[in-house]
Amino acid sequence: MKENMLQASSEPLLNYFNNTIPLNAEETQLVTELFTSRLYRKKQYVLQENDICNQFNFVVRGCLRMYKIDEKGNTYILQFASENWWMIDIESFHQKKPSELCIDALEDTMVLQISYENLIKLYNLAPKFDRIFRVLIENSFVTLQNRLLQNISSTAEERYLSFLERYSHLSNRLPQTQIASFLGITPEFLSKLKAKLLKAKS
Repeated sequence: MKENMLQASSEPLLNYFNNTIPLNAEETQLVTELFTSRLYRKKQYVLQENDICNQFNFVVRGCLRMYKIDEKGNTYILQFASENWWMIDIESFHQKKPSELCIDALEDTMVLQISYENLIKLYNLAPKFDRIFRVLIENSFVTLQNRLLQNISSTAEERYLSFLERYSHLSNRLPQTQIASFLGITPEFLSKLKAKLLKAKS
């Protein structure tokens, strides 16, 4: 019974892997053995600043955010991760360095996690996963690079429209304060921007 429940909770992750490179029975079994499920309640930390990121997180349901708080108390959101997305401080995870970032749950969030040790074990036992995670990290790097370019060269309106395109499934789930922080603008400015876009459509 417990094995069937674990298989069911792993289904979204197995679908993710199979959509990248189909898995055989042994590889599927490895996923169910090496990943563990965990529920984070809303506002609960997944990672706190100065802790080491020990888990690579795949979101089954809910939403996580990764962010930095500066010395003045300002919050800068780097990333959101909802269903079928990954969340990790990759530098802390791979180099075992205390993180400068925080990760917390914006909703009750179920994740599947794998530790660094088990990830290396997964690579060694099934080299196919080395390729899968390389593609995953390459795609994340491209996304981050595009975001940096946007912050340099795009207007707030262009950044907001890009957010709606990439995070359309989250636009009605996230508080306006969170979206504004991600875009690097104030909630008041975001309200004016949304009103302007709504007026342009009417």
